Amino acid sequence: MLNIQENYFTIILNIFNLLTGINHHLRLILIGFGVVGQDLTKLILSRASDLYSSFGLKPRIVAVADKLGVVSAPEGLDLQKLLNTKRISKSVVYYDKNRSQKNVMETIEETEAEVLIELTPTNIANGEPGITHIISGMKSGKHVITVNKGPLALEFPSLIELAEYNQVAFRFSGTVGGGTPVLDFAKRCLKGDRILSFEGILNGTTNYILSKMGEGLSFSDALIDATAMGYAERDPTLDIEGFDAAAKLVIIANWVMGMKVTIKDVRRKGIKNLDMSDIRRATKEDSAIKLLAACDGKNMAVGPRSISKKDPLCVNGTLNAITFTSEHSGKQTIIGRGAGGIETASSIIRDLIEIRNTISFT
Repeated sequence: MLNIQENYFTIILNIFNLLTGINHHLRLILIGFGVVGQDLTKLILSRASDLYSSFGLKPRIVAVADKLGVVSAPEGLDLQKLLNTKRISKSVVYYDKNRSQKNVMETIEETEAEVLIELTPTNIANGEPGITHIISGMKSGKHVITVNKGPLALEFPSLIELAEYNQVAFRFSGTVGGGTPVLDFAKRCLKGDRILSFEGILNGTTNYILSKMGEGLSFSDALIDATAMGYAERDPTLDIEGFDAAAKLVIIANWVMGMKVTIKDVRRKGIKNLDMSDIRRATKEDSAIKLLAACDGKNMAVGPRSISKKDPLCVNGTLNAITFTSEHSGKQTIIGRGAGGIETASSIIRDLIEIRNTISFT
């Protein structure tokens, strides 16, 4: 019965779109073409039929920028050729010998597209170049999706205001939880209730390191293991000093609880100087040390803390977990993988579907 209902809804949606003349295509600009950008492109390629039949969505990538330059095509880029070019030549600029001469800012401001997807690396120090890209995209009338935590950690309230002023959508579900819909869960599934507080493990790298330390490895050996497994960057400072978790904490606090805060408002402590005696003591007490991010509606803090192994938050490996405490619903915990290119790319697809629906029914 469910399949019949879904097929019926799809037919009605497609008829509605046809009669109202809605253009299914969403033209996309990708700024940044690393792991997430390439995995997003692969998803669009592999799910083209499903995205159209289920959601009426036809994404068309019309411009891509990486470190060496920009490639664009108003009719849409050949996605397989784009991926092959990046894999073989290490840059999209070799996609076409007659490639675009525009720089990144000109591409954002002048390219005809509905959505800008900002995928440059996170910069907690000043949020650049992500902040400038996002602002330019909004001012040029484009909806914006980002998985870049830096701009949101530093300028969340002003970016939300700018999006509202320019009447464009601003989506960022991949900034917290990767493919696990943490923000959507809190914003939608708990709608109608009042969230009083939340706490959780928001960084998979530190959780992996602490899990290994709980098994007896020293911090340095656990970090080496995490690096070898690809969970830690060559410079793991953002993770082990708690900056990544703090940035995610700020995003949740602003989006879910309506606060107007930045990463400067977070009391932060990392795991680098953890004493192994604390790890052993927690183990003897059937507990574990975890890097927890917490917000009570007024104060925000990130730091290592001992929690019972029976607590739903006490997950191991690279898993993330977060518990929301609501006025009437009590405690609700969501657990899932917090990182990964394909998981984060799937969150961008979710945001694209939401933007597509916003355009269609407004």
